[in-house]
Amino acid sequence: MSISSQPFGETADGTPIELYTLTNANGLEAAIMTYGGTLTALRVPDRAGAFGDIVLGFETLEPYLADHPFFGALVGRFCNRIAGAQFTLNGTTYPLARNDGPNHLHGGPHGFHRAIWRASERPSDEGPSLALHYLSRDGEEGYPGNLSVDVVYTLTDQNALRIDYSATTDRDTVINLTNHAYFNLTGDDILSHELALDGTRFLPIDETLIPIGELRSVQDTPMDFTTSTPIGDRIASDDEQLRCGQGYDHTWVLDKPTGALGHAARVYAPGSGRVLDVFTTAPGVQFYSGNMLDGSLAGKGGTIYTRNSGLCLETQHFPDSPNQPQFPSTVLHPGETYRQSTIFQFSVRA
Repeated sequence: MSISSQPFGETADGTPIELYTLTNANGLEAAIMTYGGTLTALRVPDRAGAFGDIVLGFETLEPYLADHPFFGALVGRFCNRIAGAQFTLNGTTYPLARNDGPNHLHGGPHGFHRAIWRASERPSDEGPSLALHYLSRDGEEGYPGNLSVDVVYTLTDQNALRIDYSATTDRDTVINLTNHAYFNLTGDDILSHELALDGTRFLPIDETLIPIGELRSVQDTPMDFTTSTPIGDRIASDDEQLRCGQGYDHTWVLDKPTGALGHAARVYAPGSGRVLDVFTTAPGVQFYSGNMLDGSLAGKGGTIYTRNSGLCLETQHFPDSPNQPQFPSTVLHPGETYRQSTIFQFSVRA
């Protein structure tokens, strides 16, 4: 196992960006750059033992500096959406950027996905491990408090990519962190991928993709992935929720105990035999079926990313939690430590 690094270009102001490649004892590779803490490549074997890159993205830095749909990035200070681009905490209302219609999305246009993270190798018995650090200053993107954030990527010798998040603050603030990798386990579209989710309830949304506050049963709906089901089977059905999301773009409420590390999802690609199991301590997982990929971006090898070219399983707290007190709290107080862990476990099926 090893970690190597190389220059990956410069930002517009001349800040150098480094690309780190983690290689485990079995030859799996994860490439992570300091711009956005972004997972730029993840190479895992198929059932024949052939390695392939299973995440969407680009081969050079420049497209990441332009607008793109958060390919592989660390997302914060608050991932997903906040309704009306504002929230109230301790009697003070904090206005945020409206960067998704009337709402605030993924920490704003200059959120953590555009931050430059300080990287260092970290000793680990599990496999090569990369620690990233970022200080989000008080008032950045409208959020209160100086937030000190640490994220550790570990590529274990059990063929898992583990992401451990932690953060502290000097003022009450809100926090909700995730990684926004787009997975494709075959290279074709993801509609033939079979998905199982460990959630018997989901959060229905309105036409602006904000949860309406209800935890609704998945039973007898296209949201029922309690048994493994091809993603394409019901995605085109005339369902109100699928119309709101233009496909799947919803949070599932995980059935595991709150805060416990538990199984959240499994994806199986019959064409390649690759299996992805997701474990997390977060209370929810946002399944997004790549509905807004519109063919305007050319990625690795010149691949044009069109609708359903990749899927996201964003482990997180519920969207709009700061405005919906019935949801688990996302408030972080001084003296506390925010923690979240997610494991992407890879295997193959014959």
